[in-house]
This record gives sequence, C-alpha cells and structure tokens, in this order.
Amino acid sequence: MRHVAKKASHETASPKTPGAPRLLLMDGHSLAYRAFFALPAENFSTITGQPTNAIYGFTSMLANTLRDEAPTHFAVAFDVSRKTWRSAEFTEYKANRSKTPDEFRGQVELIGELLDAMRVPRFAIEGFEADDVIATLATQAAAEGFEVSIVTGDRDAFQLVTDDVTVLYPTKGVSELTRYTPEKVHEKYGLSPEQYPDYAALRGDPSDNLPGIPGVGEKTAAKWISQYGSFAALAEHADEVKGKAGQNFRDHLESVRLNRRLTELVRDVELPLRPAQLAREPYDQQALAVILDALEFRHQNFRDRLFAADPGGVEAEREPAEGVAVDGAVLGTGEVAPWLERHGSARLGVSSVGQSAGGPKRSGAASAREGVSEIALATAEGPAASFDPSALDETDERAFAAWLADAEREKVMHDAKSLMRAFGEHGWSVAGVRMDTALAAYLDKPGRRSFALDALSVEYLGRELGPPPAEDGQLALGVEEEAAADALMGEARAVLDLGEAFESRLEQVGAAELLRDLELPTSALLAEMERAGIAADRDHLAALERQFADAVEQAVREAHAAVGHEFNLGSPKQLQEVLFGELGLPKTKRTKTGYTTDADALAWLAGQTEHELPVIMLRYREQQKLRTTVEGLIKTIAPDGRIHTSFNQTVAATGRLSSTDPNLQNIPVRTDEGRAIRRGFRVGEGYESLLTADYSQIELRVMAHLSQDDGLIGAFTSGEDLHTTVASQVFGVEKTEVDPEMRRKIKAMSYGLAYGLSAFGLSQQLSISPDEARRLMDTFFERFGGVRDYLQHVVEEARAIGYTQTIMGRRRYLPDLNSDNRQRRDMAERMALNAPIQGTAADIVKVAMLRVGEALAAEGLASRMLLQVHDEIVLEVAPGEREAVEELVRREMADAVELRAPLDVSVGSGLDWDSAAH
Repeated sequence: MRHVAKKASHETASPKTPGAPRLLLMDGHSLAYRAFFALPAENFSTITGQPTNAIYGFTSMLANTLRDEAPTHFAVAFDVSRKTWRSAEFTEYKANRSKTPDEFRGQVELIGELLDAMRVPRFAIEGFEADDVIATLATQAAAEGFEVSIVTGDRDAFQLVTDDVTVLYPTKGVSELTRYTPEKVHEKYGLSPEQYPDYAALRGDPSDNLPGIPGVGEKTAAKWISQYGSFAALAEHADEVKGKAGQNFRDHLESVRLNRRLTELVRDVELPLRPAQLAREPYDQQALAVILDALEFRHQNFRDRLFAADPGGVEAEREPAEGVAVDGAVLGTGEVAPWLERHGSARLGVSSVGQSAGGPKRSGAASAREGVSEIALATAEGPAASFDPSALDETDERAFAAWLADAEREKVMHDAKSLMRAFGEHGWSVAGVRMDTALAAYLDKPGRRSFALDALSVEYLGRELGPPPAEDGQLALGVEEEAAADALMGEARAVLDLGEAFESRLEQVGAAELLRDLELPTSALLAEMERAGIAADRDHLAALERQFADAVEQAVREAHAAVGHEFNLGSPKQLQEVLFGELGLPKTKRTKTGYTTDADALAWLAGQTEHELPVIMLRYREQQKLRTTVEGLIKTIAPDGRIHTSFNQTVAATGRLSSTDPNLQNIPVRTDEGRAIRRGFRVGEGYESLLTADYSQIELRVMAHLSQDDGLIGAFTSGEDLHTTVASQVFGVEKTEVDPEMRRKIKAMSYGLAYGLSAFGLSQQLSISPDEARRLMDTFFERFGGVRDYLQHVVEEARAIGYTQTIMGRRRYLPDLNSDNRQRRDMAERMALNAPIQGTAADIVKVAMLRVGEALAAEGLASRMLLQVHDEIVLEVAPGEREAVEELVRREMADAVELRAPLDVSVGSGLDWDSAAH
C-alpha cells in the first residue's frame, strides 16, 4: 500500500510532453545549508550529540519534491571545496564567507550516506561547483528530450531556465519552493533567463564577494540590460550611459567583466554519467532504515513520506525475504496440544498481541497487566500456528503451560520480560528462553533508542512485518481475521529468524555470554519483580499530594505579591517579561525564545539580586515537580494496592536499569520531601518488613579497580572515610585537618571523574573558577597517577578500536571519538570515560540481584525482591526471615565480583522504604 502524503506548497508539475523523461537535479550543499539555518540545531541531535537539523530539513524537502515532481531520473550535486576555477581566477571569490559552523560539519557526509541508501547518484567534481555540474546535466538532458527541474538556493541557476528547464527556488526555509519558468523570471526581474547573468554581473553578489558598481542597484542594472539587451551590448555603448552611475560603470567595467565570467555557469563539465544513466532505482530499504534509526528520525509521517517516494514501491519492503514461507494455521479448541506434540521439541519463535485494556501491541509488548489475546508460534522449517488463549480447553492449556515452563523447550522471544509478565497473568511460567531479540539488538548497538521488532526485521532480515494491530483491541483493523493471524505468525517467524541472525552477530562482538548469563536471567527476575510490585499507602500519598498542591498555590500567591499583579508562572514567555522587562533583572543566557529561565538561571539570578521572585520560582517548580510525581504514583496503584513499575533494560547505553509507569528514579533520594514520598511505599500484607541494600561508593571502587592505582585502592582498604583520606593527600594535610569544604570538593571531583566531568563542569558544580577546578584535578592526578593514566588510556583505546568495554565485556560504541566536530568529539570522550565505570557498576548490580534471587530460592525463603532503583535493591521480608535475608544479601552482594577495592554492602530494614534506609 502506498502512503498518501500532503501536497507541498508549490504546485505539482505536469509533463509538458506525455511520456517524456523527467530529470530532477538538486544542489546538495546549498539546500543542506539552508536547512541548517531553517531548523534550530538545539532541537535536532542524536543521543551522542550529532546535530541532524540540516539532514532532517534536506531529507524532508527531498521527500516532498520527489513526491510532487515524480521524476524518472534524479541526481544530487555537491561542492568539493571552495577551491574552484573561479577562486583561481579571482582569489577573493567567496573569501568573505564565515567559517562553516561546527554543527554543520559532518552533516553533508551523512546526507551522502542517506542518498547512497536511496541509490541516488551524487556528483562532486574537483575544481567545479555544484551549479556547474547541474548546468552541464540540465543542458545535456534538455538536448536529449528531458524535462528538467532544478532545486537550488543559488539564483545563478535562473540563467538555465527554458521551456524545458524549471528552477525550484526555496523562498521560506526549505518548506516552500517557488517555480521559476521563463515567465516567472521575467515577472521577477523584467528580463529573460539568458539575460540574468548580465544583470547579476552588474548588480554584484555580496554572498560570493563579487563587487557591485557604486550607485547601481538592482533596478538600474535591470533597466540597462533591458535597454541594451545584454551586457556585451551595454559595454560596447558604455560611453552613452549618462550620469554618475554611467561614470561609475565605466570606472568598474573590468570588474563587471570579471563578474560576468564568474557568474556564467559551466555547461560542459566532464562527468562520469549522462542524464540517461540517472534513472531512479529502488531504495536499499534495509540500509535506509538503519541510517534513519542511527539518525533517530523515527517520526512516522517523515518516514512514510520518504518511503512513499521509493520507485520500487512501499510494498517491496513488506515482502518476506526470498525463500521464507510461513505455513500457518489458526488452531481451534483441542488443536493446540497436538500441534505442540508435533512441533514443540523444535526451537520456536513466539509472538503475541495484548488484551484491549492495555492497548494491543506488537510481539513482546503485550499488555503485561492484562495478559494476551492472541499467541503465535513458528518453526524454522515453516509450520506456524496462532490461537486465542481464551479458547483453550483443559488439555490444550495444560500442554501449552507445560511447554512454556519446560526449560528444555527452546524459545525465541522479542522483549521476553513483557511476555513473561503477560503470560504470568494467565498463571503460566516461562523457561527455556534462549534468545531475546530486543536484548540482543541492544547489546549489538546499545546507543540506539528504538528496538521495535518491525524496524529490526527491516534492518537485519530485509523484510517488513505485516500491518500492526489496531488501536481498538482487535487483531487488525479492516483486515480479515485470517490475514491478521498470518501477520502474527509472520512476526513469530521473524523473531525466530532474528534470533539466528543475532546469535552469530553477538558472537562476533563478544556479547553472547553477556546475553546468556546476565541479561536473559535478569529479564526473568525483573518480570517476577514487576508482577510482585510494592505495596503503596494511598492515603499517605494523597495527603502528600494535597501538601505539595498547597505549597504550589502558596508560591503562586507570593509570586503575584512580589510582582504586584497576576501572571502565569508556568509560562516562560510571561516569566521573561516579568523578570527582565518589568523588574529589569540581569540578563541570563539568550536562547531562540528569549533569555533562559531554567533552574540554573534562576539560581544565578537569586545570587545576583535581592529580589525574591527567583527564589519563589525555584520553590514553585520544585513543589510542582513533587506534586506531579506523587500524582503519578497514585494513578499507578493497582487494584491489589501495589505499584507495579516496569523495568527497562534497553534504555541506558551503559547497562543501567531504569523504570517507567511510574519512574521511581524521579523520587528525590536525600531531601525531606523525597523521604516523605518513600514512606508511602510500605511492607505488604503477609510480610514482616522491607529490606534495602546497596553498594557503598561502587563507582569509585570500580574506578580504583580499573585504574589499579595503589593510593586509591589503599584509601578504600584503610577502613577510614574515603573522601577524608583522599582529601588529606590532595591538599597535603593531616586527616584531622581536613575540613568539610575540602571533603566536599574531593567528593564532587572523585564522582565527577567517574562520570567524565570536565574541569569546567566541576567548577560549575562547586561554584569555583575553572582555573581552580583545573588545579584541583591536576593535584589529584599528581597524587593518584594511576587514575590519570587510566582515564587517558581508556579514551585513546576507544578512539583506536571504536568502543569501550566493561569488565564483563559490555561494549559502548563511540564513533564520534574521531569526529572533526569538536563538540561531538568532546561528548564522546566524556562517554568513553563514563561508560566502563558506569557499565561495570551496572553489571555488578545485575549479578548481585541474580545471586540474591537464586540464594533466596535455594534456601527456601519466602522473602522476595521488589525493586532496583539507583543501584539500591529493595526486598520484602517474610516473617521470621529478616536475619537470614540480611546475612544472605550481604554475602551474595559482596561476592558478586572480586575487585581490587573490595565491595562494601550497606543494609537497612523497616516498615516502609524510608525507614528501611541505611
């Protein structure tokens, strides 16, 4: 099915000659540069800091133009450098242009990769500009019977306009194009296209640093050319031109002659391809999808427009790969058990659709709290089946439950954790998961943001899945039930095939053991934790919500009183007007929407002025955030009185877990308000207490281990306060002379190093000058040279091999370490410093969780694990088991891995999360 997109702002061209080939030519550099300035760079960048505004704007315009022009042939031309035949003839040519912005560098190369995936020919000819290439192709094409459209932001292209050649010129960013025909050129300038370079030579071009004639503007230039017919004729009659303008023309005649030579586009550049060889070809849809994912262009309308312009058709990417056939059957009552008897011993791919209450989703994203409404299984040999679990008879259900729980029956799933939780709602347990394609994709490319099954199928298998389930809870809207079942079975087969592809891929990148021994067992444990949830005190949380709401209202009243009138505290624009207009407070950093009013800016204003409004605004925002957090917690309390958060394994590239619905990491850890919120999480009925456990200074212990610095390791093993011990060495004083300020600086710097903090970042955090922060870091490195050497080595090694690695082999790929863009390179270097330490800490916590879970089961204890938040593990302790659980937790966590700076475990218990703190 082809996608239907909206029309562009310019009218779609109709062929003048039916059946005539139509060539579209684009000036890549010109349009990319326009797109760069049309779209704010701060709104378009990848997680690694790669700006993408020029790429997005260019590609969006490209998709619209391909749709509207419907060319049969297509090519894009780029400049090679500023050194061309024009700069050789006139050294000042374009010399006035400012340096290319760092944010633009590299985007043209990525546009080239995108065009390659679209199989679009691109030209870049040494010594010539893109306009010369376009002029040559347009001239050749018109002579060969083509109708030509040129998209460019350079008006010199107007000289190419004929009845067969049209220029589409951007008039508003890159979203609106004006069609220049000979009539349009005459309407605009009163001249023919052939006369345009004569006019341009007289007018001069500041953008190209071509000087004009004093006193001669556009109107005079157009009048002269119209009167004499051409520049050549005007020059022959130069003595006849009257007035001061005429004298200025005669004085600058040679300069204008030079302008005229430089403005004329070359129409005979030697090119490797002729117009007839530029016929459009079907996209490499798999490669294109990979690039779009890497650029994080996931807006569906954008992708639909781009793929809709594929001359191979959108259907091409929906077809299964060659040789793949799914021989599927929809099973009825009494047919599931026999099917499993025949095929259940083989490795099967599993797919499902969720119940309507949670919204149907693709495989692995079943509504975990509602169970599943349809299940599909597929074999590698071809046979597949789908069935409705609610229609199973007793024999079928027993057979399916037994197959699911059999660890010897191999299963391949996508987002197995969600499926395990969803199947658990039916009372079924899951074992024998040998591959999770979402986790495998994450380990293969941890920096990507989406692990959707359909995108992975296109990228790794070269085929797109069938229609997704509809939003009304039916398997597929407007699709026959049989076809919908076929689509679901196709998903199950894709999951199976992806599993095979990832097995070899993970072996190549050294991540197979990490998946098998760490991530897959962790996902099973997290599914159990999600199903268990944690008890919540609704009344306590409701009281807190009212308290925070009252505090918000109080802040609003105080703000209005401080200003003398009412205004919307939630409106940045109104706040800007009050702070910087009415009150005249010092200006903060300027943004595209005015002067910033973020938290850092308000804190700075509070220190710069005695006016109370910045302080009130900080309190208002803090209380508003707390209120929102508590409201979200209350909404997620399930009928069983417990909050069942969802843990995410594929969000943080370092391997750390996160949570959603609700996000428990939003709860402040060290504030009184945060502690009050944590008191709303209680021990559940039938249990004795909550127990919390985490590692003391795990990041710094990992840093000591990786750096092998004897001094830092000794500071840990001394048994004394780490930060005091380190501060005494850095500042050269006795430990008893270390004051709180010294300790605070060392603590901030030590953790900052583990997080890749720069001297400037440290200065901001400690409110000291960058020079003082740099001296502090230099002194630290003098005392702890092993840390300095390690941090230098980890960046150098990552730059050489392209990735960092934890002690367990988790990789973080950082291609931007070799970027020409300093901003991207600096960000990648910080990630290189951060990833091995943070990733190793995350791996250790997962190992600890698995060890604790296995030990609880091995010792027959009824206590269970509930949460993992900020490296802290929360357990619910059964009556009479507290001492045994505490001893078990300390032992298993301390022995999770062996570090040169031994792991230290802190444990606490109580009736609620706060009182269980340690």
